Amino acid sequence: MKAFLIDAYEQTIASIEFDGSLAGVRAAIGYDTIESDEINDHDRLFFDEECFIRKQPQPGRFKLGSLPPVAGRGLVIGGGPDEAGLAEPSLSLDELRTQVQFS
Repeated sequence: MKAFLIDAYEQTIASIEFDGSLAGVRAAIGYDTIESDEINDHDRLFFDEECFIRKQPQPGRFKLGSLPPVAGRGLVIGGGPDEAGLAEPSLSLDELRTQVQFS
């Protein structure tokens, strides 16, 4: 399935193939400690739960809509916070790009 990877280090947003598992979320983000926030009624942003206390290899943050800033990488997926509900995002890549700000 499709997901969107936001990379604050490279300041990119890319469509990636995703296996639909929480293990796949961890692999895409690069850390085992994951958390998620609702973007809208269908989509969620998954990110490293310890992104602000973990020593990062370089500065890099992004802000998605009204959510708090996130350091590192985030993955936008449709559905709920658990593996059974994961789905493709309802947002398009172009819509997502208008909502992300890098710092």
